[in-house]
Order: sequence, then C-alpha cells, then structure tokens
Amino acid sequence: MSGKHTGRMTVMSNFLWRLAERMGAKAVEFIVSIVLARLLAPEVYGTIALVTVFITILQVFVDGGLGNALIQKKDADSTDFSTVFFFNIAFCSVLYSLLFLAAPLIAGFYDDATLTPVIRVLGLTVLVSGVKNVQQAYVSRHMMFHRFFYATLGGTVGAAALGIWLAYHEYGIWALVAQQVFNVTMDTIILWFTVKWRPTWSFSFSRLKMLYAYGWKLLASHLIETVYADIRQLIIGKMYTKSDLAYYNRAKQFPQFITANINTSINSVIFPSMAQVQDDPDKVKGMTRRAIKVSTFIMAPMMMGLAACSETVIRILLTEKWLPCVPYLIIFCITHMFLPIHTANLNAIKAIGRSDLYLKLEIIKKVVGVIALLISMNFGVMAMAYSLLITSAINQVINSWPNKKLLNYAYIEQFKDILPNIMLAAAMGLMVYAVEFIGLNKWLTLAIQVPLGVVIYVAGSKLFKLDSFDYLLDMIRKFLHHSRKENKKETDQ
Repeated sequence: MSGKHTGRMTVMSNFLWRLAERMGAKAVEFIVSIVLARLLAPEVYGTIALVTVFITILQVFVDGGLGNALIQKKDADSTDFSTVFFFNIAFCSVLYSLLFLAAPLIAGFYDDATLTPVIRVLGLTVLVSGVKNVQQAYVSRHMMFHRFFYATLGGTVGAAALGIWLAYHEYGIWALVAQQVFNVTMDTIILWFTVKWRPTWSFSFSRLKMLYAYGWKLLASHLIETVYADIRQLIIGKMYTKSDLAYYNRAKQFPQFITANINTSINSVIFPSMAQVQDDPDKVKGMTRRAIKVSTFIMAPMMMGLAACSETVIRILLTEKWLPCVPYLIIFCITHMFLPIHTANLNAIKAIGRSDLYLKLEIIKKVVGVIALLISMNFGVMAMAYSLLITSAINQVINSWPNKKLLNYAYIEQFKDILPNIMLAAAMGLMVYAVEFIGLNKWLTLAIQVPLGVVIYVAGSKLFKLDSFDYLLDMIRKFLHHSRKENKKETDQ
C-alpha cells in the first residue's frame, strides 16, 4: 500500500509541477498575446499564423518519434540518448536548409514576398529544438518535471518582454518572430544548465534503428495529425483573406490556452507512467480511465464557461475589431472539451508499444477529416469550422476503438464515465449565458458570470457526488500533507 501511495504521490507531484509550468507559461503568453493583439493589426497575426504552419510541420520531425521512443524504451541508456542527440543535430540542420531554400517558393505561392525573411528567421527554432528535444525526453523519462518549470517560465517571461517592446516600437510582425525565437532559445539554454545529462561521444546505428522502428510510426502519426490540423489555415490563407485566418486562428488560441495547460500536463506525466506498467493492462486501464474522468471534470466547465462568455471576453480582451472570431471560439470550445478522450486513449496505445495501431488510427481519422474538409472548404470558413466539430466527434469513437480489446475499455463505458461532468458543465454554461440578458455593462456581466459558474459547478459536483471531485480533493490533501512531511524532514536535518 505504501508503494502504491508513493507512486500516486510521484504522479501527482509531477502533474502539479507540469501544470504549474504550463499554466505559468501559458498565462504569460496569453496576457502578452492580448497586449500584442491590441498593438498589432489582425492581418499581422494572419501572416504569422500562415508561417507558423510550416514551422510546426517541420517541428514534428524533431519532436514526434525518437523522443517518445526514448521514454518508452525500458532500458534506454546514455548511448541511446547520445545517439538521438547527434542524429537530431544533423537532421535539424538538413530540415532548416530545406526550409531556407523553399522560403521564396512559399512566399510566391501566397503572393507575398515579405514571407521569405520571416520564414527563414522563424525557422531557426527548428535548429534549436534539435538540442532541446533530447533534454525534454530525459526529463520526462526520469519524471523530473520541475525542471520544465524553470526553463519554460524563464524563456516565456523574457520573450514576453521582448515581444511587447518591439511591438510598442512598431516593429510589426518582427515582434512576434523575435518573441518565438527568443522563447525556444532561452528555454533550451536554461534546460541545458539545469539538467545534468550531457551527450557522450557515442553513436550507435543499431540503437538508432531500434528506436526508429518504434518512433517512425509515431512520427508519421504526428505528422499526419499536424498537417491535417494546420491544413485549414493554409487553405484559409490561400482561398480567403488574412483577416479571416486571423479570426479563425485567434479563436482557436483561447481554448488552447486552457487545454494546453491541463491536457499537456496530464499527457506529459501519464505517458511515462503508463510506459512503466505497460505489461499490466489492468493498471493501464485504470490510469486511462482516471485520466479521462479527471481531465474532463476540469476541462468541461472551463470550455462551456468560455463558450457562454465568449462575446463578453472578446469585447474586453481584444476589443470590437476581433468580434468576428466569436462563432469560431464557441465551436473550438466544444471540440476541445472532449480532448481528454482522444489523449488518454492514444497514450495507452503508445505506452503498451502499439505504435502501429497509433499510425493506423491517424490514417483512418485523416481520411474522414479530409473528406469533410473537401466538402466544406468551398462554403466558407465557418463551414470548415463546423466540419472540424463533426469529425472531432467521429474521432472519439475511432481513438477508443482499439482499447475495447486491449484494455477492455470501450467507448460506451468511457462516455458514461464523462457524461455526468458534461451534463453538469452544460447546465452551468446555460445559467452563465443567461446573465447576458440582464443588460449590464460588459465588465459587470463578466464579473458575475465567472464566480457564478464556479459556484454552480462546485455545488453541483458535491450535490451529485461526482467521484472526480472527491478524487481531486483527496489527492490535493495528500499531496499537501506529503509536502509538509518532506519539508519537515529537510528542516530537521
């Protein structure tokens, strides 16, 4: 029992460190993005969103496969890490060279010569990420998530100050470019000095081949997912205006601010935890079930609350010029609410070593998604957003399908597990939205909506005895008690 308790505390401690890191970084980024959105025109954001698509796709080649393979491999040693490190350096150099040469072609496709220097400078983040990727894998494998906290926060705060200064002095798009390059560079430098691992002069082709055998399927899966997720932005940028792209992209960033904190934190901790017990399907099922229930319990009210307050939030934070993004924001809130089902199921499949299944699922989902996109793209940006909502619902079933056999945890059972959370969050959202009809000014409306939503959801959780609410309270109490004991030990020593 003691070992089980210690294991839970380790997972909880790492989750809270990861959550603190994500929330700290995203809070700073979010506040800065609000300031920059007031200083810069929507068209500037449309341009940077377009360029970021290409950088994000290349980033998948760095982050998508070998890093996960290092985490999943039971006996990964210094030779494995050093091999991936040197491979990443060489590979990222090739990727950046190709991007550098392709920049004028991309700019020509979009009839905007100003894209060429932006692509070439922003592409430097790919080079830096080659170093950062192995350090991240080492931290994740050894469950040292407090290291992420210092590195990420340091990079984010410095980048925030630089971005605002440049925007205020009218550097336009270069404020956003410099912000991103500085962020990843400083993040990598801090991580390098706070993590003791250093590469040794060793390289093994046989180890690389073994890691690649597992990692390439995840790489291919992530590449398909990323291209599919960003292809809407490429199409909008080509077929419609940069303002349309800016509204679409800005709306997506609001729910991503929340889900990136919660879902990424859970994802980062749960995957290595599942990998450690990959030979015990019952334990993997238990972790999967708990991850789905707890993360949905946290995420559902936030997404429904944001959807209910969307117009007021946009008016206050971004001003009237950004109001066209409200309908997109509501759609993205609904799709992100169900993200835990996707993440937890895919983590379980990765952890037990079935990267082949992971790849097959991505191919099936993207065939469905591309069909929906091809049908909707000629009917406007809003139709494209609705097609994303429909395919997201279908993908829930697809992602969970293998775990019906692997873990004896079918989608119907998963949906039953989260249904109380979703229903309570929906009821809360309706009551929060009703405040709009009172006719108060925007500040007072939001000041009522936020605490009202919290009270309704917490009261409903206690009234209907939702077990995720009790579980979270219990784990937080145990974590605080455990922390006090550890601090007392250190003081006594």
